[in-house]
Parts: sequence; C-alpha cells; structure tokens
Amino acid sequence: MNAMNPTKDASNGSAIVVGASLAGLMTGIALAREGVQVTLLEKVGSGHRSGAGLQVDAAGLNATGTERLLRNLASGGKRSIQFWSSIESRLREEAEADSRIVIRYDTRVESAGQDDTSAFVRTDTGETIRGDLLVGADGHQSLVRRHVASDNPEAAFAGYMVWIASTKEEELPLHKRPGYHHPEVTMLDSLNGFLFGSIIESGDGSGNRRIGCTWYDNSRNELLRSLGCVEGKVVNHSLHGPDIPQATIEELTAQVTARWDEPWKSAMLHALQHRNLTGTPIKEYVPTQLVRGRIALIGDAAHVPAPITASGFNASLQDAAALGECVSKGIEGKGAVNALKNYESMRLKVVRKMVQSGQSYNRSFGLGR
Repeated sequence: MNAMNPTKDASNGSAIVVGASLAGLMTGIALAREGVQVTLLEKVGSGHRSGAGLQVDAAGLNATGTERLLRNLASGGKRSIQFWSSIESRLREEAEADSRIVIRYDTRVESAGQDDTSAFVRTDTGETIRGDLLVGADGHQSLVRRHVASDNPEAAFAGYMVWIASTKEEELPLHKRPGYHHPEVTMLDSLNGFLFGSIIESGDGSGNRRIGCTWYDNSRNELLRSLGCVEGKVVNHSLHGPDIPQATIEELTAQVTARWDEPWKSAMLHALQHRNLTGTPIKEYVPTQLVRGRIALIGDAAHVPAPITASGFNASLQDAAALGECVSKGIEGKGAVNALKNYESMRLKVVRKMVQSGQSYNRSFGLGR
C-alpha cells in the first residue's frame, strides 16, 4: 500500500527514530512522505510481536493525506477492532517498501544527545548515529525522554493493572463460541475491576477470530510489588503467564467462573489454564514538554493516558501526522529546531488534556496505591 508523496522526491534532511513499534513506524512513514531520510532503530529482533486489540478512530474532515494513510493502514480499510499484530504488520510492510526508510533491528540505544548541527544516539556497540532530528518513540520507559524532560523522566504507576488474554475462537467448544451478530465489544463488571471483552477478526481474510479479554484489576498491587513489577511509583516490567504464582491463577479462575458470562468466561479460563495471559501494571504520564532542541517525543514516550480514555493509539497516530506536517518545510540547519517547536505547539496542550481527562478515574480506581 506504499503511497509515496509525489511532491517530496528530493531529500529533505534526515531523522533518527528510536523505537520501531506502532508509534515509531507511523512516525517513519509520516516523515518519509515529506522527503526525510529515516533510520528506525529497534532494540529487539525483526520477529512480529503481539498485543491487545485496538480501535482506530475515523479520520476527521480536516485530516491530512498522511493521517488518512496511517488510519487506513491501521484499520485495514474498515472500522473494527484490529489486532495489534495486524496493525504492526501493515505499518511495517509500508515502511519496508519505502526507500527513504531503513529499519535496523537488534540495535539498542544507550544514550541520546545533540549539538548545534545534529542530534545523535550512541548504541551499545559504541556506534554513533546522527541525523538532523531525533524522535523518541520508545514507549513508556523511554530513554529519549530522559534527555528531553530530565526533570520529569518517569511514567508513574497508576495503582492498578490489566490482565490481557487473547484466545482463538476455534479453541472454544462450539456451543461457547459467539455468534456473528454478537457485539464486537462488551463491558462487564467484575470483583475488584471490570472486563472489556472483544471479538477480533484475524485481518488475514480467513474469517478466523480471537476472543480478547482485557481485565482491569485493582487488587493485585501487593503481588506486583512483591514480584518486582513495580517499585515505588516506577513500573519495571509486566507479569507474564509462566511467572504468575499458581495461587493467583487459582484465584483468578474462581473469580472468572463465578462472575463472567460467555464467551469471555471460556476464553479467559482457557488462557488461565495455558498461562497465555499477561498482567501489565498501568502507567500514566503527563508531559511538561515534548521537545528539546532537535529531539522530540511521540506516542507513549510523550504521553501515557489511562486506558479508560481509549485514546493512546489514536493520539500517537495524530502525533506522527502532525510531525510530518511540521517537517514539510525542511529540517536541515535550524529548520529542525523550528519544525519541532511547531510540533510541540500543536500537540502539547492536546495530549496534556487527554492524559488529565483520565486522571480522576486513575485516582478513584487505583485504590491500592
């Protein structure tokens, strides 16, 4: 689906993007459409990753061509909940088809910096990579954020967690599977939290579906701290299936059995039986700035809202589209600094308001903080 901007064939400077997940890929595509030579640096290998389902908002009437392209790539051309992995695959295919984009996997960035003429990163192998600007799209534990906002470097634990599981529909008994007229999204109350259940199309045209369970739980903070997932206000890592204590598996199983409706009950029980779920501590981050000189933040590196706002991915997409718009006049020389100032003026107030809109919920639901 590669759609190069025909008016931007000439080189328009260079950019380094740290992180080649969804936000980084969208950023690379947006910058390349404006003629920027982009190097995407990803610390893990090229294998495809998994994640929860995402709802992609429709493009507004004033959306740019880049925003429309990104939304079409993310949605697969239709309005429905999409697998994280399906979105990632389409974005990666687009990026890999663009000659202006180079993706380097297994490249771990250890520091970021800038001088009067360029921004740069240094990798764990001692390599220095330079560009006219640098974008941190490296998630809620962003290394680049430490350089941009040294006085506000960490996303904070919001006081609760989410269990995420995705079960193939074919793994459920026939009489437990949802019909094709079943609502795509269902919300259920649950002891100590609530559940979003989702029915997600595979995205490959096979007709296969997955049953997604996103279960918010405010009763496990002691568990998270005892296992080192959370220290103080800092989130260190998620809790993966094999590492969940058996006693916790049994508690969750009893709770699901007693309170949940089908098909979510069978889907989650299957995930618990096979330990095919992840417990993720929820973070929040209200940015005080998005830019420092030639370095900018985007996506979860820039802002981490409460999941209840359902706005994180769509805000990341809008970040990428806005950054593309701001670099369109060039980023060589002082152009990069001016472009990033414009980006911050477009996005900072918007994303601050977005995160703050979910803070009252975080305060009330995160009872165990």
